[in-house]
Amino acid sequence: MGISYKPLFVMMAQHGMKKTDLCEKLGISPTTLAKFAKNEHISGETIEKLCAFFRCQPGDIYKYVPEKYPKGRI
Repeated sequence: MGISYKPLFVMMAQHGMKKTDLCEKLGISPTTLAKFAKNEHISGETIEKLCAFFRCQPGDIYKYVPEKYPKGRI
């Protein structure tokens, strides 16, 4: 799977925010927002905006989810 932005969505719910609120308050495009939902690459600049807004660390926004490898592969 790689990177998961599920922690961001949990944080947004805790703050009573919708995805559209995030776009409006941070100037994030709907395209970037769609990348979050698909767990795609997000720029460091966007991560920085989120950290400043929520006053958190990058690890509070996303997490690494290892992919499963076939037996015997490291």
